Amino acid sequence: MTEKEKMLAGELYDPSDKELASRRSSCHALCQQYNSLLETDKNRENTLAQILGVSPAKGVYLQGPIFFDYGCNTRIGEKSYANFNFTVLDCAPVSIGSNVFIGPNVSILTPMHPLRWQERNMFEKPDGSLTDLEYAKPITIEDNCWIAGNVTICGGVTIGAGSVIGAGSVVTRDIPQGVVAVGNPCRVLKKVEEEKR
Repeated sequence: MTEKEKMLAGELYDPSDKELASRRSSCHALCQQYNSLLETDKNRENTLAQILGVSPAKGVYLQGPIFFDYGCNTRIGEKSYANFNFTVLDCAPVSIGSNVFIGPNVSILTPMHPLRWQERNMFEKPDGSLTDLEYAKPITIEDNCWIAGNVTICGGVTIGAGSVIGAGSVVTRDIPQGVVAVGNPCRVLKKVEEEKR
């Protein structure tokens, strides 16, 4: 398997691999380009298409600045919005549904590192360069969710349709659909009740 195949399969991989490093570098440059464009600049959509590797779905708006690791591993549904400082470390697939509202300073983080330092620490490759090993877990945010400001979503998590994640939460496990969840670690507080809308 290539390092990219290992990464997408959730296995330990070497992030210093030339193919992966090249894609990250290209994506980071495109993010800088996107962030330098005025909000009214029509080139923003083209740049976002280059970052994601596909044309953005209808009505997707990312305020900027944005920060993607690969971009091509992220899919965003129609009419979804992200506010300032949207960070997506998409070493594994990231799926964001339609009509998802994302507040400022939200981080979506798929990379994982071994807990034991013996596997986590940097090591020297035969060519003398340093690297480490990591793995990644996918993240899914289903349709109609609201992710409030300063939320961190960790790898391996699914947030169910229609749920609200309160400001400052750290999401470390799945959240069911149709609930309000808050805290660090994020826990279900209550159901989103139709009669209280």
